[in-house]
Amino acid sequence: MDIKQGNLLRQFEMFKDEYENKALEVLRSGWYILGKEVKAFEEEFAAYLGAKYCAGLASGLDALYLSFRVLNIGEGDEVIVPANTYIASVMGITMAGATPVFVEPDEFYNINPDKIEEKINEKTKAVLSVNLYGQACDLEKISGVCKKYNLYLVEDCAQSHGARFNGVLTNKYCDISCYSFYPSKNLGCFGDGGAIVTDNEDLYKLFKIYRNYGSEVRYHNMVVGVNSRLDELQAGLLRVKLMHLDELNEERAQIAQKYNNGIKNSKLELPTIREGATTVWHQFVVRTKDRDELVSYLAGKGIGTLIHYPIPPHLSEAYAYLGYKEGDFEITERCAKEILSLPIYNGMTDEEINYVIDALNAF
Repeated sequence: MDIKQGNLLRQFEMFKDEYENKALEVLRSGWYILGKEVKAFEEEFAAYLGAKYCAGLASGLDALYLSFRVLNIGEGDEVIVPANTYIASVMGITMAGATPVFVEPDEFYNINPDKIEEKINEKTKAVLSVNLYGQACDLEKISGVCKKYNLYLVEDCAQSHGARFNGVLTNKYCDISCYSFYPSKNLGCFGDGGAIVTDNEDLYKLFKIYRNYGSEVRYHNMVVGVNSRLDELQAGLLRVKLMHLDELNEERAQIAQKYNNGIKNSKLELPTIREGATTVWHQFVVRTKDRDELVSYLAGKGIGTLIHYPIPPHLSEAYAYLGYKEGDFEITERCAKEILSLPIYNGMTDEEINYVIDALNAF
């Protein structure tokens, strides 16, 4: 059997006619940038999240970077960020000129909310929370700290479309929520795409200006902006997928439940969910001290896996200038050596799920 870690084609085939009809509709419209599809998607995604405003952008990284631009956070400022995250979270901070300040994760792989306050000083301007692997952070604690110290709370929701904390969609806790629509995301398009969501009208207007060369009126450039626009084709396809997002997330939850119920191997540590949090199961991540052996063993059985992520940002070559060394963030580094993402994707069959479970139990 050949089981990929992710299989995007399966999800496409589930709604093939809807996607193809929408693609033809957009292509035949003759309008491909900042048209009715983008406007409609922004309104529909904001409504889905119970937010006032959404601005479509070219990528999730642009959403992060522009968030700090519009908040006027840059050189000389610090932003608190989880050490255990994808490097794009950190890049959004440094591209704006600010300095990342890392905090170790808790047992749920998200930023430890009890370790944030000790990193706050007069240079701190914001906290960037990341709902890693699809699970919501403890946003009540994090937002409480931000309010206490008058800090912005920016959220990286690249992996958590639809996740909640204490029954509330995660974006409701934050000043700005940043989404990626990279194809592998729970709400993924068929290329690159991203968006921000906010309830602040002034910030929303700034995003619309910055994303379009700093221009609100054509050829009247108010600021030095960027070219970061969600295109009409991707917006149209996202509108189709958004209609099915809840059922797609539920399917992933069912796969995860089968894994949690079926995997019985003392060598493997299964994921746990924080009380009050939900996860949309962007990834199903296990831990083992025998990871290299497990990867090789599963590959031999035709089962694909991935490591999210093998090199923590503080140890990457890109951030060598920050001066961190191995051992500075021991929990994060241990995670990077032990975590492994199992196959999980929409359209995964029971036969495939059971094959993975049986292989893991025999390891």
